[in-house]
Amino acid sequence: MSTSALKSAATPATEAAFDGPILELHKLEKRYTGTHALKPADLAFETGEIHAIVGENGAGKSTLIKLLTGVTPRTSGEIIWKGKATGLSTPHEAIELGINAVHQEVLMCPHLSVAANIFLGDEATSYGLLKHRDMVRAAQKILDDLGFVLPANAELSSLTIGQQQLIATARAATRGTQFLIFDEPTAYLTRKEAAQLFALIRRLKAQGVTIVYISHRLEEVFELADRVSVLRDGQLVGTRRTAETNEAELIGLMIARTLDQIYHKEHMAFGETLLETRALSGQGFHDISISVRAGEIVGLYGLIGAGRSEFVTSVYGRHPHKSGEILWEGKPVTIRRERDAMNLGIALSPESRRDQGLCLNLPVGLNINLPIYQRLTRYFTLDNGGEARAANQQISDLRIKTSGRGAQALSLSGGNQQKIVIAKWLNHGAKLFIFDEPTVGVDVGTKAEIYRLLAKLLANGAGIILISSYLPEVYELADTLHVFRNGGIVGSHPFKGGSHEAILTEAIGV
Repeated sequence: MSTSALKSAATPATEAAFDGPILELHKLEKRYTGTHALKPADLAFETGEIHAIVGENGAGKSTLIKLLTGVTPRTSGEIIWKGKATGLSTPHEAIELGINAVHQEVLMCPHLSVAANIFLGDEATSYGLLKHRDMVRAAQKILDDLGFVLPANAELSSLTIGQQQLIATARAATRGTQFLIFDEPTAYLTRKEAAQLFALIRRLKAQGVTIVYISHRLEEVFELADRVSVLRDGQLVGTRRTAETNEAELIGLMIARTLDQIYHKEHMAFGETLLETRALSGQGFHDISISVRAGEIVGLYGLIGAGRSEFVTSVYGRHPHKSGEILWEGKPVTIRRERDAMNLGIALSPESRRDQGLCLNLPVGLNINLPIYQRLTRYFTLDNGGEARAANQQISDLRIKTSGRGAQALSLSGGNQQKIVIAKWLNHGAKLFIFDEPTVGVDVGTKAEIYRLLAKLLANGAGIILISSYLPEVYELADTLHVFRNGGIVGSHPFKGGSHEAILTEAIGV
């Protein structure tokens, strides 16, 4: 690639306008052994529209993405691109047509620079050597033009997950893209980053790019999309213009439940105090004093980077605190490592379930039983029957959608992976559960199931710390809500105390 080609990469390729849908599906179908992942679907995507796809985990959204990007071959049906049938049998063919995707989980090279990731596979070279400075300058111009305040020369791994998501978006948007799929793009973005992404999406639409927007956040669908299609159990059940529908109708199409049934809050009688922190300080947080009682949900709200996750991982022993005190059931304790927290009865479901909460290449049953293998072992011999019973019980109780406990965790949807993380700590029998962004990337039906699991934990005498960047979630569920900003608590509220506007103002600091 020449330097001039690098400079021209900042805008999508433009072609003569096509009169008609840019992409059409005729009876598109996908079957796996024992699974009808996508039932025959007819759908048309208009040139320059934002078309949202919604549905529960397992509804067929991921299958549709794989079919449209050439990752998975279809079982039957036709795909029509600009009026002509296309095989669309490989990712390379999809990219050549102008079809790209930005996935929820960032699929790039963390050890390379931002610039190298943007131009991966299309590097600028001279006599076989990389022209790295030219690539950095070109990548920085791309980022600046897109409104992303990010350094092109930084190593990708040094950025937050949300920032890496923006880099993936920049990469996809600069490759002659005419049809761009976003899969849960705001799951890890701050409000500011999400605003930058939305501005780019609208800009791409104005340039004639068709956007397919997949999200569980219905408020984003109504903010951005022209039309929305609903999948349920692998079947396309309806397409609506967003101006002619509402959230209640879409939820009814997705899960046959009403909006009032999503947030499930049961008020429990509070028991004794399980955890108390007194002026706890460490890297990324300072002077945090909170308490959690049995039967209580304590919510921690704030923007990403406000210090919530740093605080709870320190309590859990993953990072040391510098000053302050931790009390467990009224007695001072020292938590130097995660095992200390686990022995006390503290469990952590981390923000990134894929990187920190699961062994993706291992079976579902093994993941569920990880904290209790010592209990399942006698004289260095594993109780296979006990292992199977423990795993199968949680799979049944949590309604984890899997072919069996032997299936790899990687093969499950995001919502079912989250259930595995919860299941392993239910097996452990913890007393205090810390959930960091437990519903990121899961659908409204799975959210409702997770909320009912929280209620079950409370009824059994546990306490919960719930971290969420989604204000309605903590507002509707937390008995006590602490607002974080710049590493400290800037406000505390009882159940549904204060308005959304007041809490947001505390979190943002305006």
